[in-house]
Amino acid sequence: MNTLPSEFIAALAGIEQSAAPAILEAQSRDYFWYSPILAELLDDKRAQLIVTPANEAELERIASACATHGVPITLRGGGTGNYGQCVPLEGGIVCNVTKLNRVLAISEGKVRVQAGCLIADLERAMRAEGYEIKMYPSTRDIATIGGFIAGGYAGAGSVRNGILKDAGNVTAIEVLTLEPQPRRIMLRDADIQKVHHAYGTNGIILSLELSLNPAVDWVHHIALFGSYREALAFGCAATEAIHARAQSGIDAFLITAVERRIAPYYAAELGERFPSNADAVFSMVHPDALDAWRELMQRMGGRETMALTEAQLQAAKLPPAFECAYNHTTLMALRQDRSWTNLQTVAPWQAGKGIDLDLVDGQMARYGEEVLQHHEFGFQFGQCVAFGLPLVSYFDRERLYEIIADYERDGCMVFDNHVVTIEDGGMKEIDENQINFKRIADPQGLMNPGKTRGWF
Repeated sequence: MNTLPSEFIAALAGIEQSAAPAILEAQSRDYFWYSPILAELLDDKRAQLIVTPANEAELERIASACATHGVPITLRGGGTGNYGQCVPLEGGIVCNVTKLNRVLAISEGKVRVQAGCLIADLERAMRAEGYEIKMYPSTRDIATIGGFIAGGYAGAGSVRNGILKDAGNVTAIEVLTLEPQPRRIMLRDADIQKVHHAYGTNGIILSLELSLNPAVDWVHHIALFGSYREALAFGCAATEAIHARAQSGIDAFLITAVERRIAPYYAAELGERFPSNADAVFSMVHPDALDAWRELMQRMGGRETMALTEAQLQAAKLPPAFECAYNHTTLMALRQDRSWTNLQTVAPWQAGKGIDLDLVDGQMARYGEEVLQHHEFGFQFGQCVAFGLPLVSYFDRERLYEIIADYERDGCMVFDNHVVTIEDGGMKEIDENQINFKRIADPQGLMNPGKTRGWF
C-alpha cells in the first residue's frame, strides 16, 4: 500500500483526522463479521487515514484532494452495514460524515436532511413536527440516513410503505462528485436509483429528500403461536390485510416471525414474553387497529404477551419490536454463539395465500438444527413479500453454498450476504445506470474501490 502523498496531507490541513492504529481499525470496519467468509476476507483491511469533515466545505476539500492526488476514499456513517460496505479494500482514507447531520428543510410530507444524520435523531425531529419517516433498519438508533440509503434495502415500515426503491419513498438525492473541482448533482425521482444501494461507489451523498407519513404511536406487540407454520400463516394474513386496511381495519409498521429455537437468544431481554416452547410474531401495530389485530391473532391461534408503546418499553427497559427483527435477530444469536451466520432469501408469494407453508416446513425438516427460521414481511413493487433471514450454523463455505443452492432449487431468491460486490450480493447483474453515473461522478474509480464488478 503506497504512502499517502505529502501534498494530499497538506491539502487536508485543518480538517479533523487521525492515523492512530486503534481509530483506523475501528473506523475501517462494520458488522461484516456476521459472515465468517467476510470476516476472513476483510479482517485486516484498514484505511491509512480517517478524516471527519465538520461541514460540506471541508467535504468538498477532501473530495478535491482525493481526485487531485489519486487517493481512494470510502464513506462511512454509523458503520452498521453487514457486508463490508464501508470497509476500504485498497487503503486510502475513510471519510466519516456523521458531523454532516443537519435537518435542512421540512415541508408538507417531506424532509431534506444531510446524509450523516442519525436516523433516531431524524425520527425525533420529525415526530416533533407531527410526522414519522417511512422506514428504518433495526439499527435505527445508531445508523445514519445516508448509510441506510447507500447500503440498505428494506426495514421496519416496509410491510406498510414498501422498500427504499419503491417510487416516492426517497424523492431526491444530492451528490458531490469526486473531481479536482467537485460538482453538485441533484438526482430526482427515478434517477435516484443511480446512487441508491451503490455502497458509496459512485458519488458522495450530501443530502436526501424523503417522504414522510403522519406520526403514529405504534404499539409494539408480541403474539405467540403453537407452531412456526401458524406464526407464518398469521404473518401472511396480516400482511395482506394491511394493504386492504380500509376493509380489514388492520394496520402495522412491522411484522416479523421468529421460530422458537431462536427464543433462548431473546431470553435476557424478553423472558416469558418469548419462551422456548412457542413461536413468535413481533409487530408494531397501529393503536386504532389493535382490536382488529387481536381478533385476527386469536382467530388464527395466537396469544398476546406484550402490547406497549415505545415510551412504555423504555420505562420497562424492554427492547422495541424492531430490535427483535431483521438483522438484530442475527446479532442476538451472535452475541452468545459466534458459530451462527445467516442468509437473505425471498420466498415465493401467492396472492391470497402468502408463502408456501409446506415449503418452509420441508426446509425445517431438511436442515434440523442447522438452520433456524426467521421471516420479515414486507411490500415491494406493489406486491406482498416475505424476506427470509434464517440463522445458519456455519460449518464451512462449501456447506453454506450447498444450502444456498438448495434454497434456489426451492424457488427462493437468495441475496448473497457473504460477498463484498454489489452485483453478487443482489440480482447478479451489473447495473449499467450506476456504472454510467460513476463515469460522471467518479471518473478515476476512487470511491470505495473493489465493491462493484461493473467498473473496469
